[in-house]
Amino acid sequence: MKILLKNGFVINVFTGEIEKTNVLIGEERILGVGDYEDNEADIAEDVSGKYICPGFIDGHIHIESTMLSPYEFARAVVPRGTTAVVADPHEIANVSGRSGIGYMLEASEQLPMTVYMMLPSCVPATRFDESGAVLEAENLEPLYQHPRVLGLGEMMNYPGVLADDEKILRKIADARKRGKLVNGHAPLLSGKALDKYIAAGINDDHECSSVEEAKERIRKGQWVMIREGTAARNLADLLPLFEKPWSNRCLLVTDDRHPADLLEKGHIDGMIRKAVEAGKSVITGIQMATIQAAQCFGLKDTGAVAPGYIADILVLSDLSNVQICDVYYHGEKMVNHGKMSEFKQPSVRHDIWKAVRNSFCLSELCEKDFYIEPKGEKCRVIKTIPSQLLTEEMIAEIDFLHGNGIDLERDILKLAVIERHLSTGHIGLGFLSGIGMKKGAIASSVSHDAHNLIVLGADERDMVVAANGIRAMGGGLIVVADGAVLARMPLPIGGLMSELSALEAAKENEHIRRAIHSLGVPEHIEPFMTMAFVSLPVIPKIKMTTRGLVDVERQEMVSLFV
Repeated sequence: MKILLKNGFVINVFTGEIEKTNVLIGEERILGVGDYEDNEADIAEDVSGKYICPGFIDGHIHIESTMLSPYEFARAVVPRGTTAVVADPHEIANVSGRSGIGYMLEASEQLPMTVYMMLPSCVPATRFDESGAVLEAENLEPLYQHPRVLGLGEMMNYPGVLADDEKILRKIADARKRGKLVNGHAPLLSGKALDKYIAAGINDDHECSSVEEAKERIRKGQWVMIREGTAARNLADLLPLFEKPWSNRCLLVTDDRHPADLLEKGHIDGMIRKAVEAGKSVITGIQMATIQAAQCFGLKDTGAVAPGYIADILVLSDLSNVQICDVYYHGEKMVNHGKMSEFKQPSVRHDIWKAVRNSFCLSELCEKDFYIEPKGEKCRVIKTIPSQLLTEEMIAEIDFLHGNGIDLERDILKLAVIERHLSTGHIGLGFLSGIGMKKGAIASSVSHDAHNLIVLGADERDMVVAANGIRAMGGGLIVVADGAVLARMPLPIGGLMSELSALEAAKENEHIRRAIHSLGVPEHIEPFMTMAFVSLPVIPKIKMTTRGLVDVERQEMVSLFV
């Protein structure tokens, strides 16, 4: 069937021009752009006064971090103009290994959105992590044959690259010899160290938090992914990159975004809107979200409204506000005036489904599990930075006689990371500052990247209730105060994803947030997403693992006591 979109304003992502013309769609591809007539199509749709542009591409996302299944994720973002994503399933791979990757591949088949995959490069992320699986180069090799696998996911273990770690370099070499890409992840790396990292074959980076950091990468040939997630919101700081020549080497990504934010603020459309509100060009934003994302990943027939390109097309009723009216995926109209068409949920093999549903192996916890034996007066405290994944090291005098070190007046809370995959009994204990919680405790099975059980509290008894609540649910998020559960969000798929609809998950997500703020946490802080990265020892400066504190820059374990 041929479809003609006529009298629309077509955005040419190659030149930045806007031209009033017609677009002819046939089967899955665009047949032409120009003076086509009604009689050349089976269906003619008049889109007078509306704008036509390519579907948006999220160049780096962990679907698991939306806490939605791939099916529900598609239902949430396709109406917002996303027709393709490049996903790295390293979250569920750290929980369930190849079964986790298999789940993501099978659960994303035949959606009205193309889900490309980058194979997880770091399972576990570092030698300090205790994850549910270990994936070496030989475990990944067969998966490169899958048609939606584009390469090797973010190489977070940049210290391993710099140290010429043979296992790390083999993973990179395996991808490159197949003509595949390798994603980067190297916050604050610069100079000769950055040169060596890029020379190893690293294509891009999504961890830039400053303009100068991003410009150095662009000058050295990398693509820069401008990120705006739930915890890491870098768009405002990187707005100068929307100007040429820098904009030509940038794309837009969300990385990690919670369901409430997806439904309220949007997806890639929301990022473009935010840039436009800050005075940047909507055309530049669309170019970053379409053709440049496609070029970054070598997708030669994707990302433009032009002859021969895949017919992933958006019809916008308002350009500057990025208001999406209709969405065509591979030539089929999937969103009509904002309403999503129904589509079948992909099936997943029983053995894979069973593997990702039974991911908790943890004994019941008690108050003594959270006790820190005093070995000095001064301790290292992890200090969070608003809207960043980076942390600072703070040295503080700790009073262990009252609350075993918890000091609410100085915003010092107790932190625990508890191994939950293999029942090792390992628990890393310490302190965290920057959240502002005045009472209670929160806990989560979402703690990057090993996804062990992480607990943060102003009260040890509430920490016990919160930890055991997550254990009983088989994964999820929970908020506790005075021994009572205020809110919970079960995440039974790998301890990472809900089985609910996007709308229902967003409501639970919002309920969790309101409960957190009732504990005194300021409105602008998202503690669950912030806390989730406190256990990732590849983002400077100091992080907590099941084995204790890690100095990320030195890649060494360090004592809690100074």
